Amino acid sequence: MLLIPAIDLKDGKCVRLRQGRMDDETIFSDNPVAVAKRWVDAGARRLHLVDLNGAFAGEPVNHDAVHAIAEAFPDLPIQIGGGIRSEETIISYLEAGVRYVIIGTKAVKEPHLISDLCVAFPGQIIVGLDAKEGKVATDGWSKLSKHDVIDMAQHFAEDGVVAIVYTDIGRDGMMSGINVESTLKLAQAINIPVIASGGISSLDDIRALCSVSDEGIMGAITGRALYEGTLDFAEGQKLINTLIPDGAWAGIE
Repeated sequence: MLLIPAIDLKDGKCVRLRQGRMDDETIFSDNPVAVAKRWVDAGARRLHLVDLNGAFAGEPVNHDAVHAIAEAFPDLPIQIGGGIRSEETIISYLEAGVRYVIIGTKAVKEPHLISDLCVAFPGQIIVGLDAKEGKVATDGWSKLSKHDVIDMAQHFAEDGVVAIVYTDIGRDGMMSGINVESTLKLAQAINIPVIASGGISSLDDIRALCSVSDEGIMGAITGRALYEGTLDFAEGQKLINTLIPDGAWAGIE
């Protein structure tokens, strides 16, 4: 299982939000490339980037920072989400060296487009489903839809996406622990990997996810806990390697 550091970008800086609120931010660095290097040096095998401004604007805003990170670490798998609403944006990111693009709001509002994107960009489309009480949120979490998260995930799995990034909005940035139950329920309902996000704050959270990783949970994204020091990345990765030997889970790299 992968432990994936998150780099959330707002106004060119590395920040963290609480429950997705743009007015409740903590700035951790004004140098995203240096932050990425910190995690690469610590042994990260993938990075999770989010263009927070882009998620609200509906188009890339922090693309310069994303391109700089991808250029600095050409061999590292990078996944990016936030404001990806067009093929042109996808092409721009992939040409810059990003490995996977995460479609969120566009996927929920226009789900029929995902199958076309999976054909156009095979093996590189991930759908991000951000949920509160089982319902999917869109537009940077500012709007709650009536769509059931499991129903939508099953639909996208059939379309050919390579994974689902599942975020429990109620836990994100709150340091309150991962919602293992809902993450596991989703993983058991689909035949593609799930990447857990939201609330991972300690080795206990990682241990809990590892215990059910063979049900289809291939990774865990964590941000605030790393930046505030409540979770040591190297220790977290070491724990995963101990609990899940290499080859035990054949997820995407």
